[in-house]
Amino acid sequence: MPATPLSLTVQYGIQVPELPRWRLRRWVAAAVRDAAAAPPYPFQAVDLTLRLVDAEEARGLNHEFRHRDYATNVLTFEYGTDARGTAHGDIILCAPVLRREAAAQRKPLLAHAAHLTIHGVLHALGHDHIDAAEARAMEGLETRILARMGIANPYAD
Repeated sequence: MPATPLSLTVQYGIQVPELPRWRLRRWVAAAVRDAAAAPPYPFQAVDLTLRLVDAEEARGLNHEFRHRDYATNVLTFEYGTDARGTAHGDIILCAPVLRREAAAQRKPLLAHAAHLTIHGVLHALGHDHIDAAEARAMEGLETRILARMGIANPYAD
């Protein structure tokens, strides 16, 4: 299967030295590759923006768009697929929340950040976890992608 063309813009609202563009691109590309092979999400190309932010910006976005007054780990804005078959989306990662959660869960920051990056990409490409069947499918896809990177199942107890 040929690689799905990926246009990725990475924006840094704050500096996160552990998450350079090359690392984020690798995680995003892995998610795109597997999502392209997982029906029923047909697209010919992917155009995403990934932004790393502080808690203040994450809280503001979460409040404005989800009406929840707290900083969350990842926010995804899915814009669908255009007439040319390009899927579009924005993914917001809140670095302080990622750090706090990784420490609380006793996980390496990079493993947690990889998981939530992949999770956000899958949302941007149409995957969801509203009902139990969708959740199982999305979590299964996430864990397969992470396993190929040598990262443990984030849903395991």
